Amino acid sequence: MDLFDKCERFLNDPSYATTLGMPASPAVAERMGLYPYFIPLEENEGTVVSVKGRRMISIGSNNYLGLTSDPRVRKAAEDAVARFGTSCTGSRFLNGTVALHRELEERFAEYLGKEDALVFTTGYQTNLGVLTALLGRGDIVVCDKENHASIVDGSRLSLGRMMRFRHNDPSDLERVLRSCPEDAGVLVAVDGVFSMEGDLAPLPETVELCRKYGARLLVDDAHGIGVTGRGRGTAAEFGVNDEVDLIMGTFSKALASLGGFVAGDKSAIHWIKHRARSLIFSTSLPPSNAAASLAALEILESEPELVDRVNETAKRMRGHYREMGLNVGRSATPIVPIIIGDAMEAVKLWKAVFDSGVYTNVAIPPAVPDGKALLRTSYMAPHTDEQMEQVAQVFASLTGS
Repeated sequence: MDLFDKCERFLNDPSYATTLGMPASPAVAERMGLYPYFIPLEENEGTVVSVKGRRMISIGSNNYLGLTSDPRVRKAAEDAVARFGTSCTGSRFLNGTVALHRELEERFAEYLGKEDALVFTTGYQTNLGVLTALLGRGDIVVCDKENHASIVDGSRLSLGRMMRFRHNDPSDLERVLRSCPEDAGVLVAVDGVFSMEGDLAPLPETVELCRKYGARLLVDDAHGIGVTGRGRGTAAEFGVNDEVDLIMGTFSKALASLGGFVAGDKSAIHWIKHRARSLIFSTSLPPSNAAASLAALEILESEPELVDRVNETAKRMRGHYREMGLNVGRSATPIVPIIIGDAMEAVKLWKAVFDSGVYTNVAIPPAVPDGKALLRTSYMAPHTDEQMEQVAQVFASLTGS
C-alpha cells in the first residue's frame, strides 16, 4: 500500500475523517465555507485583527495583557536584533546560549520563587523535554485527562508509563496514586489553567495527595503566568508555590513573545538541562524573543493593574453569557468557553459570529471531548468596554437572548 493513500483519502473521501476521530472532513468544511482554521490575519493590533481587509474585534487571542503591541516590548526586540542578529543558529548546548537567555532564566526563577529555570524554544518542546528527561523505565506519570497535548505527547515519548485520572477529580487522582508501585518514581502532571475551558486545577488537594504518596508535581501554567496569582501563576493563586516541584510556563501568551521555560530546584533543572533532547537538539530561542519576554515581565511587575483589568473583563463577559443562558462551564480566567456540545452546531455559530465581525476560535473533537464542542473566547487587558458590549450584542442576537 502507498504510504500517501491515507492523505488522498483524507482530502477526497468525506467519510474518512470520521475514522480518524474527527467529526467532519476539513476539505468538505472548506468547500462549505465553514472551515475555521488557518485563517490568515493581515494585521493584528491586539484587540482588532484584519481578515481580507475587514477589521474585526478579536476575542480569540492568548495575548492576555495586550503586550505584543506595547512599544516597550517591540523596542526591546528591535534592540536585540541589532545586537545579536535574528538567530542564534545553534542549540543552547553549543553556540546558542546568549546572555539574554541566562538573564531570562534568572529573572523567572526569582519571579516564581524557585532556585533555577531553563528556557526552551517553545512551550511544546518544554513539556516534551521535561517529561522525557525525567521519566525513565519503571517511572510513572499521572495525568489529568484534559491535560494539554504537549504533556500527553511528552508522556508517551518518555520511557515511563502514563496513567490518567478524571479531570480535576482529587478522589480519582488518589485512586491512581494508590495503585502505583512503591518503588516507582511518580510525577503528577496537570495544567494550572486548562486551555480550552479556562478552569483551574485544584492544586491544594493535588499537593496534599502528592505529599501523601511521595509523588512530585509538575504544573503546566502556560495560561496562568501573567493571569492568575497576581501574575505569578496558579500555584501562587492557591498559596502552594513552594509545594509545586516544577512550574512550566510559556512566553507566547501573556508575555507577548515565543518560548517556554521550566522552573524548580537547581538539581532538577541541572538534570533536565543535560538530558532534554528537545533542548539539546533544537536551535535556541531567538534573542529578540528573549528580550521581548524580559520587557514583558518588567511591565507585568510594574503594572499589576493589567492583570486586574483582564480578569475583570472576563468576569463581566461570563456574566453576560450566563444571562443569555449560555454554558461557560467552570471558567475562572480570561478563557471563557461557550459550550455548544454538537460539533457542527459549534462551527455554525462560529461562522455566524465571524460574519458578524467578531474573531474567535472553535474547538471540536478531538481537541475537546466528544459532546463538548465549544467556542473558545478569550479576553485581553486592552479590550474596551465598548468592544465588549459589541461582542455581547453579537452573541445575544445570534442566540436569541
